[in-house]
Amino acid sequence: MSDSISRGEDFGRHVRSLRKARGLTQEALAHRSELSADTIRRLERGSFSPSLDTLIKLCKGFDLEISTLFLSFELGEAQPSSELHDLLSGQAPEVHGLVLSIIRHVLAHLEAMKAELRAGPSRRNGKDVAC
Repeated sequence: MSDSISRGEDFGRHVRSLRKARGLTQEALAHRSELSADTIRRLERGSFSPSLDTLIKLCKGFDLEISTLFLSFELGEAQPSSELHDLLSGQAPEVHGLVLSIIRHVLAHLEAMKAELRAGPSRRNGKDVAC
């Protein structure tokens, strides 16, 4: 098997995993991407090398920048920071501030939960708990 065929199949598996991670069917991704369902199936099988136009449309369907698609393919996993960037690009600065505030709040809450778990079952919220 040649390297290009293997690489195409690897890319196809990557596309499939991105699609499934987003809970999309091939038909739904095709609709969002303005591509045919057959194109999505062929892409996922790695049976052809997509054109730049096809890749751009695919990224539209995933709501990703093309750089994020390639970066996640090369690294073998989605990069959360790249996906956050893609989600926020084109949004108003107020939205950026709101999202950052929400993320900070969630992270602080997670840290508090971790600290509570580390304290053990007998010490919750600074109080002794009868077992």
